[in-house]
Amino acid sequence: MTDKLSPLMQADWHYVNKSSLEEFSRADWQTLLAQRQVYYREQQARQVLRMLADSEHDATFGYRINNYRHCLQSATLALRDGRDEEDIVVSLLHDVGFIACPDSHGEFAAALLGCYVSERNHWMLQRHAFFQDAHSPHHPVTNPSERERWRGHPHFEWAATFVDRYDQTAIDPHYECAPLSTFEPMVMRLFARTPQVRPLP
Repeated sequence: MTDKLSPLMQADWHYVNKSSLEEFSRADWQTLLAQRQVYYREQQARQVLRMLADSEHDATFGYRINNYRHCLQSATLALRDGRDEEDIVVSLLHDVGFIACPDSHGEFAAALLGCYVSERNHWMLQRHAFFQDAHSPHHPVTNPSERERWRGHPHFEWAATFVDRYDQTAIDPHYECAPLSTFEPMVMRLFARTPQVRPLP
């Protein structure tokens, strides 16, 4: 039977030729850990960008633009507002899980970006959907006052500003967005940061 091995990313890397994790030796794990650090550093940003790019031609369920264009529009608004690079990348990726995890897309983005961004942006990502409810007073099933439980928190104003300026208005089919290529180097730099360890909630 012919082996169907996936290619290694680098020619000088080594496979761990075992069929179950229980068989891995300490040396096997050390090999994987060393190669994994390089792999993540080079591949994580590319895979995230590919997730977003793959949705470019998706249909929409009623918004006049799809989620890909919403994300680009959000990032372009932040860019043209002079926001720093982290805020721009957060704007680009805040809804990257909107379709895959519709009921928890804020937590999805926070988990994806959390160890690379400030506490301010991590907090905002987790809660931005609740802050958006304040802009939907006629929505039949959301509570426009939901965000009020966090009023007084140090990051409340940023979350409110983000949603007001870069989220709830980023649905204009006539807005001329910057292309994804504008943001790709920023995403690569963000994921090249040394990851922080965040405590479990």
